[in-house]
Amino acid sequence: MTLAGFIQQYGYFALALGAFLEGEAVVIAAGLAAYHGHLALPLVIVIAATASFLGDQPYFYAGRLYGPSLLLRFPSLCTRKDRIDDLIARHHVLLVPSLRFLYGLRIVGLVMIGMSGIGVVPFQLLNMFSALVWAVAFAFIGYATGHGIHLLGASSDVTQIIVVATVLLSCTIAYVVLQRRKNDPDQ
Repeated sequence: MTLAGFIQQYGYFALALGAFLEGEAVVIAAGLAAYHGHLALPLVIVIAATASFLGDQPYFYAGRLYGPSLLLRFPSLCTRKDRIDDLIARHHVLLVPSLRFLYGLRIVGLVMIGMSGIGVVPFQLLNMFSALVWAVAFAFIGYATGHGIHLLGASSDVTQIIVVATVLLSCTIAYVVLQRRKNDPDQ
């Protein structure tokens, strides 16, 4: 089976799984595959948005159902809960859509929103909007990357894979270096 055939056969499933688990890279890769005609861009967006929306539900409902026991387990949160609830109540229209883009705070934020007094329907509507914006943004980043690679003259599949792998590796190395500098007090 060729790489293109593999993507066409399993791409949508991999996209759904990756988006469910917060996989921006998977959505970008699916957008890139859509540029090359292996996947359909509208379907990539719908699957990514739906899977991402569904991936947030367990955390929201964990906060809703198990919030009091979580507070007993983490007493430091008890002292901050009133302040956090007040912030969520005043700013939930901006906070819920923003959580998807706030790396490191997404899961905790969803649990805290579940524990707050925000209704299920307002949360679901804001979360659905956020998932759609997220899916469109990252799918188009992948699609635009494919267009950019094509403009650079990388037309063969092997060359495209090498270019994409090099870009992803470079971004990963840059991220690791920046994190180490941030965490190293001597620099």
